[in-house]
Amino acid sequence: QVDVVESGGGLVQPGGSLRLSCAASGGSLNTYAIGWFRQASGKEREFVAGCLWSGSATWYGDSVTGRFTISRNSAKNTVYLQMNSLKPEDTAVYYCATKITKAHNWSGWGRGTQVTVSS
Repeated sequence: QVDVVESGGGLVQPGGSLRLSCAASGGSLNTYAIGWFRQASGKEREFVAGCLWSGSATWYGDSVTGRFTISRNSAKNTVYLQMNSLKPEDTAVYYCATKITKAHNWSGWGRGTQVTVSS
């Protein structure tokens, strides 16, 4: 079981930047991939970005491509989400999750971190 803890959320003005962190523990070496998702109030959960734990590939949701970057620090078992050019519609609770193998569903959801983009 891989446990994740998100941090780094906060209030930022439109056009600003934030960096979220997802610290993984409890078996992270067996993780196939790790991803970021978000859920705005009253909306369904949305995929934001993902990366293979090996670091060999990354992928992004259409709404964040070109503005967000996912990266990994293997020494710290931590995955980051650098968010630039933030928009009010990026406001949501951001969650981290893991995928044990390619065939598994995303699981091991964290408690999330709130990101609010507002002037």
